[in-house]
Amino acid sequence: WLVRLTEWLRHGDDESGDPPARLLRLLDACDRQPALRTQLQQLVGAFWRDMDTPALFADFGFGTRLSLHSDLAARLRRRWLPGTPDTADLAQLFQLLFDPADADWLARLDAPTLARAAELLAAPGFDWQAVLLESITILASAVHASGYSPALRQRMERTLLVDEPFRQITMCSNALRAALADGRHDDVLPRVTLLRTVLDACRRAAASVGDHLEAFGVSVDIVYEVDQLDARTRRIDLLLDSLLAADRRREGLRLLVHLLQVSAQQQGLRAMVARHYSLLARQVAERNAETGEHYITRDRAEYGAMLRMALGGGAVIAGTTFAKFAILAIGLSAFWSGFWAGTNYAVSFVIVMLLHWTVATKQPAMTAPALADSLPRGDGAADADIEAFVDRVAQLIRSQIAGIVGNLVACGPLVLLVQWAAQAAAGQPLVGTAPSTYVLHSLHLLGPTALYAAFTGVLLFASSLVAGWAENWFVFHRLDSAIAWNPRIVARLGGERAARWATWWRGHVSGIAANVSLGLMLGVLPAVLNFLGLPLDVRHVTLATGQLAAALGALGLQAWHDPAFWWCVASIPVIGALNLGVSFYLAFRVALRSRDITVRERHRVSAALWRRWRTDPLGFLRPPR
Repeated sequence: WLVRLTEWLRHGDDESGDPPARLLRLLDACDRQPALRTQLQQLVGAFWRDMDTPALFADFGFGTRLSLHSDLAARLRRRWLPGTPDTADLAQLFQLLFDPADADWLARLDAPTLARAAELLAAPGFDWQAVLLESITILASAVHASGYSPALRQRMERTLLVDEPFRQITMCSNALRAALADGRHDDVLPRVTLLRTVLDACRRAAASVGDHLEAFGVSVDIVYEVDQLDARTRRIDLLLDSLLAADRRREGLRLLVHLLQVSAQQQGLRAMVARHYSLLARQVAERNAETGEHYITRDRAEYGAMLRMALGGGAVIAGTTFAKFAILAIGLSAFWSGFWAGTNYAVSFVIVMLLHWTVATKQPAMTAPALADSLPRGDGAADADIEAFVDRVAQLIRSQIAGIVGNLVACGPLVLLVQWAAQAAAGQPLVGTAPSTYVLHSLHLLGPTALYAAFTGVLLFASSLVAGWAENWFVFHRLDSAIAWNPRIVARLGGERAARWATWWRGHVSGIAANVSLGLMLGVLPAVLNFLGLPLDVRHVTLATGQLAAALGALGLQAWHDPAFWWCVASIPVIGALNLGVSFYLAFRVALRSRDITVRERHRVSAALWRRWRTDPLGFLRPPR
């Protein structure tokens, strides 16, 4: 009945005005009909007696388990499964009684209406002070337990735990409860002040966990637990305000509005995920930014080194091209063909990494966070800062061009040379005419090539996320220390070798994860998506160049007279632009959002870039002397 009553207050059944007006109609009806008023007060009295009222203030808005994933699952259940009023848990019933939008009209209630409603809904003999104190005790116990949990305690700043704030919080809440129970009103305010001081100390100690996470790896569950602890301490503050307020009705209404705001937050999944994964995203972006610094060239020496690294990477991809054709020639099923093609890519990319060469398409996802770090921030950025950012953009563009040109210049001619050598030695090329004809069909610019190239850009970006996550996981679990010092590992490898292995894995875990994940995604994901009815494929610019060169070597000069060949040639720069552009854009957006960076001087930055392009266009293509 109460659920239906609040629904009527919210929407009404006629042109009776807004919710405050309908509430006044209800109050007037109760004043005119004493029997109705008596019945309503008896119903409300039974409601307060039957309900677990402290659950609303102590439990509502908090996860039952200190895990982000369990809270997400609970929110999904609340969204998809209907609730029941057949419960004594007021925290569960609250979302049936009220809608988050009710906060607007409740906050607009004037003092006389609020007083009349409170008098009507009050239950004789019901002790609100005891309910608030019980809620504070429950919350203080939860904060105490969280503060002593190993995940938080071991990561808090030691100096902030000297006074043992998490032990004191339970003692202070119990002392406040005892003072009120004994009628020692002069002791109440000092007890509340001490409790608030301890709450502030608990919040500072919990906030120090973030510094440890940024230095030693992030766990979203720990971030979630810190947020829950902080929210509980702030709920205690609100309950103390209600407990001590001179105008308890108005303070109680403020607490109700706060709970409705919490209810609105609980209905949203996107904001919750963004909040708790933002620190992990920032860690991933920062680790990628450190890696990306190695891919940005600043002078001719670095530019030449990048070009040589790209030539080496292109030579390896030439071998990858022939290995892919060999795997396809075996005629495996779709999944296993994709799996071994992905393994081929992964092995090739790892070889490129270990030889300190580069594949250009992997650079944008790493260099984007580094570029985001150099953005001029705030209002009134200095001209020197904007010009430094333009220099950074120019360095990045010419680095990308050097990388992709080096890859293509090495891969295409080398594949063509091998095809000609095989033709001269064995009378036929390694890649025959049938697969070559298919290449001209699959790489045609007027087909889905552009879509597939953009999809490949997404995979390139995804591999950078995997790389950052893997490195964060490696650091968080201190696996480098385990490799170096674990007694069984040291006994097997010896001290010096274990230390070398620990250093090697610490320096290469990100690259291994990025290359293996990228290779497997390029091979396996299209097979899985095709099985699910999503006909997506990948188009990687260096691999596409190698395939086109193999087709030219097999078809010979007659390919020059085939328009399809030239459509494929035209698709190469499109594939390269989409591979680079999509992965760079996604990585740049993540870097900006994870750092909460907003470009306030957008017009000045754009103007400076355009001015540099008009005055020195070659500066974006070649390094300065």
